[in-house]
Amino acid sequence: MSTPLLPDPEPRRRDFVIISVDDHVIEPPDLFENRLASKYHDAAPRVVDTDSGHQVWRYGGTTYPAAGIDVGAGRPREAWTLDPVRFDDMRPGCYDVDARIEDMDRAGIWAALNFPGMLAAQAGVAFARTRDQDLGLALVKAWNDWHVDVWAGTYPERVIALQLPWLPDPEVAAKEIKANAARGFKAVVFPEFPTRLRLPSIHSGHWDPFLAACEETGTVVCLHTGASSWAPVPSPDTPIEAITTLMPSTAMFACADWLWSGIPLRFPNLRILIVEGGVGWLPMLAERADYALDHPVSSESAWDGGLRPSEVLRRNFFFGTLDDTALSGVRMAVGMEHVLLESGYPRAESSWPDTQRSVARRLGSLPPADIARVAYGNAARLFGHPLPSRAWLRMEEI
Repeated sequence: MSTPLLPDPEPRRRDFVIISVDDHVIEPPDLFENRLASKYHDAAPRVVDTDSGHQVWRYGGTTYPAAGIDVGAGRPREAWTLDPVRFDDMRPGCYDVDARIEDMDRAGIWAALNFPGMLAAQAGVAFARTRDQDLGLALVKAWNDWHVDVWAGTYPERVIALQLPWLPDPEVAAKEIKANAARGFKAVVFPEFPTRLRLPSIHSGHWDPFLAACEETGTVVCLHTGASSWAPVPSPDTPIEAITTLMPSTAMFACADWLWSGIPLRFPNLRILIVEGGVGWLPMLAERADYALDHPVSSESAWDGGLRPSEVLRRNFFFGTLDDTALSGVRMAVGMEHVLLESGYPRAESSWPDTQRSVARRLGSLPPADIARVAYGNAARLFGHPLPSRAWLRMEEI
């Protein structure tokens, strides 16, 4: 049974420029049309209706639904469930770029980075596991073509282009990164824990060609918490609320793993963005990482760099914040130059359509310069993204 959408919200007053570094896109049913060779037509992913009345992407015998919590924006709270949602029951802004820009304007969000939210979740691992690797690579390229041509390309000032990587071969992945940088891609999504997806470890050196290409082109490596389908679950019967409570610890685990992997030392200009994990844990991690360096368990530390771990943390890593309020400790410990805002659209926990009010409420105690950094300045610098005209901020016709 479908759930009616809530009425369109009135446009919110724009007191701040906002760039969100963690929104999501639900892949539209026509994504692969005219983007694959004819020989792949029958094997391509497609949207189907199930016997139970659900609408899902199907590929390789597996279905990929969008749950109610994934598209909760504009839906009543009782619809925030794990049940699959049909396209007609989502806000069109979930999958239609014109409607997305309208929803961004309603909330006063200038620009956004959009992660895959349905078929290509987990950094496109479904395509990487395709038995016919030529088909898998063709699907990754088709998804990226759609993203840069349609989703980001229709409104290049409003959407920051993010690509899927080719996970089976880091050399091929590196070539794609370089080619895509020339097409306007600024970022790539990557599994925060590759081994959880049966991929080589970040400690092995396997990914170095890919990471070198990201460093060379300035492509930001984006780690989305939960993209590797792993979370710290203490007990077999731990309730979902406890797992949600522990989500920030997943981001902390990922950050510590990448920090000690040696990757930031081998690639000092590489930029790593961790989203959907908050920032409240950062002061503890920075202090503890330096402690680990000063108190090695073995006779020699694995750390081989002129900077201390906390300094590398402040150099190479960037972090998204959606609902953190205790930011004074973060500001004192690591500074606010690497903290970026998230709106989370269209997920149930999103601040949309009241993202402007959320900025005032959660960041209002910070100095104005720090509010500007978190709301838009850090993201604009990280991605080299343009800022709006004063007319947009004043909600004038442009």
